Amino acid sequence: MDVEVVRSARRRKTVQAREVDGVLRIQIPAAMTGDEEQRWVDEMTRRFRRRAGTREVDLASRARTLGQRYGLPIPSSIRWADNQRSRWGSCTVATGAIRVSSALGAYPRWVLDYVVVHELAHLVHPDHGAAFWGLVDRYPRAERARGFLIAKGIEPDA
Repeated sequence: MDVEVVRSARRRKTVQAREVDGVLRIQIPAAMTGDEEQRWVDEMTRRFRRRAGTREVDLASRARTLGQRYGLPIPSSIRWADNQRSRWGSCTVATGAIRVSSALGAYPRWVLDYVVVHELAHLVHPDHGAAFWGLVDRYPRAERARGFLIAKGIEPDA
């Protein structure tokens, strides 16, 4: 994807990126140095590519299908989260809301499915006890997905 950098005298601190006619337009403060510009171009390009993989996935439909298939409850809501840096997903048991790291959009769908099953299992067992893992392990590729995610750098909860 082509990248266009637009320097703005009106911008003081913020950086913004959006796609315009197939070009990633990154708006930066005019006073930014060349090194800072390159760092932000790299960062915003990385973020944009990560989010691009999430557009083609209907998380709500996927959660319903997986919940039905593995006998797990359906969440009240499920959405992508761009700010999860230390975990692949999270669940608020009290509200039934699930958030899934947008980084998973770039990974194989069976890995995403594992994380969704993991979070759905939290709707039944909020802890990581034996009963919880029994539910998660209904997913046939659970062990393989855990290994994949460990290789990507975030250890699963013990």
